[in-house]
Amino acid sequence: MILVVLGTQDKEFPRLLEAVDREIEKGTIKEKVVVQAGQTKYESKNMEILDLVSAPEFDKLLDKADLIITHGGAGTILSAIKKGKKIIAAARLKKYKEHHNDHQKQIIKEFADQGYILELRDFNKLDKMIEKSKNFKPKKFESNTNNMIKLLENYIEDTNHKSWFNKGYEVLSYLFFGGCTTLVNLLVFWLLRLLKIGVYLSNGIAWVIAVLFAFITNKLFVFESKGKTLKQGVSFFIFRLISLVIDMGIMYLLIDVLNWNDLLSKIITNVFVIIINFIFSKIFIFKK
Repeated sequence: MILVVLGTQDKEFPRLLEAVDREIEKGTIKEKVVVQAGQTKYESKNMEILDLVSAPEFDKLLDKADLIITHGGAGTILSAIKKGKKIIAAARLKKYKEHHNDHQKQIIKEFADQGYILELRDFNKLDKMIEKSKNFKPKKFESNTNNMIKLLENYIEDTNHKSWFNKGYEVLSYLFFGGCTTLVNLLVFWLLRLLKIGVYLSNGIAWVIAVLFAFITNKLFVFESKGKTLKQGVSFFIFRLISLVIDMGIMYLLIDVLNWNDLLSKIITNVFVIIINFIFSKIFIFKK
């Protein structure tokens, strides 16, 4: 029997099941295949698919299995290693929205480098990996494996630190390009005012140019989004239109009500607008 394990993550991982299904159809896999699918919704006439199983039931499935095909969950891999099972592991990847980051790649690499498991990188080569597993003799679990577990724990902790760094880097990048956008906005506004164009018309024209600049820089350099450009562009424009209304409201309050200087009012207004636009972009537009 072959046991396929997808763990209990809140994200789906159909790529691995599709690869296994293809090999069954091709005749590469002739054994019974049982799947612990977790949150992954998948239908197949070729495999017995279970959502979640109890710990004792999962332990029995591990005992029965001749081969384990699993995601890169450290818990699953360690459980199978302790039983001396042959394991093929494939990482969930962030770019396919299968996980929040790519730390499973490093976990699998650590185990594979130690000789405990086989690493599946190309899902189109699962057949070759299954063939290789027939002659693969996994390293036996020994007490000094605790050192490797500690190494993995340190790696995961380090990954979390990097995640916080990436979040901070994203904010700093946004502030930098937000500052550039503000400079573009202010420069166009100032030039138009020099040409004696009205305050609010100048503000509107400067806004349009700044929005185009902001969309390009946000998409490419800040949020690194690979979503549909047209859809994001429409959403970006709509939310920037909302921020324009806020912009105009603050400008009116500072200039017409409080009689502040035009340019100073514009600078103060843009501080509020940058914060509002970051929230809109992060939550509603450039979702990864």
